[in-house]
Amino acid sequence: MRRESQESAELQIFHLLRAVTVEYGLRQAEFAARNGMHPTDVRALICLLDAERAGRDATAGMLGAQLGLNSAGTTAVIDRLERLGHIARVRDPRDRRRVLLTVEEGAKELGRAHFGPLIDGTVELLRGFGDREREAVRRFLLGVGKVLADTGDGA
Repeated sequence: MRRESQESAELQIFHLLRAVTVEYGLRQAEFAARNGMHPTDVRALICLLDAERAGRDATAGMLGAQLGLNSAGTTAVIDRLERLGHIARVRDPRDRRRVLLTVEEGAKELGRAHFGPLIDGTVELLRGFGDREREAVRRFLLGVGKVLADTGDGA
């Protein structure tokens, strides 16, 4: 009997999710290498884009907390991304003492060129699902995200 058939459906799904995350990580590493970035730089860009999509201000403190970096490490990431022309530091128009981080259009275009086919293919795949199926996928991914957050240190 094959081992796969001995695993529960839940474990099979977990292993599929792991395989997808590994493959996605490889795509991120490819993108970083092709564009002279460190993998942490790509994670930083993703954090900044997520904040922008959510309408949240992106600050160095927020970025460092999301990446799990100290102040010096966060500054190094920001400096690298700014030097590459991927982000800009801008004064907060509501509080000129505060500096916000924004992703430059060129960086978004670079990301779209690399990840666009993956995004488009995934959206197309999801369009083939019914509303209830999409909601189940959404609930599952949010739940996995919470499990990851709750087990943060790999425990």
